[in-house]
Amino acid sequence: MDAALALLALCTGCGLGFLLLAVRAGVTALRLWARGLRAMGTVMARAAADPRRGGLVAFPDHLGQVLVMDPGGYAPLCGLPEVGGRVPVVYPRERPQAARLWTVAHLLAPSFGWFLSATVAFGTAVVVSA
Repeated sequence: MDAALALLALCTGCGLGFLLLAVRAGVTALRLWARGLRAMGTVMARAAADPRRGGLVAFPDHLGQVLVMDPGGYAPLCGLPEVGGRVPVVYPRERPQAARLWTVAHLLAPSFGWFLSATVAFGTAVVVSA
């Protein structure tokens, strides 16, 4: 098998996989927007030994239990306020552990990242095939 053909198949397969993940992340964001329960959370500081940036978000679920969510490393880029600030949170009723920040940037960042990765993979496939 020719190396260029193998690289073309690999790039196309990766691009399709990344595109599928982008659609899945977008559907998840739409599902949270349509059916998710919303709560206000409070930003807390991480433990001193934790080297990651940003804070944790504590929020009450629909049963009144306080849950702690880690919004991830890109949360400061998506508008997470400083420690002590309040931020809206959205989660599915049956899985409050799958909560996300209720901001457009935080909900759509994974979808945009996967779409950008798919574009790079498809672009590489076009360059290889030419």
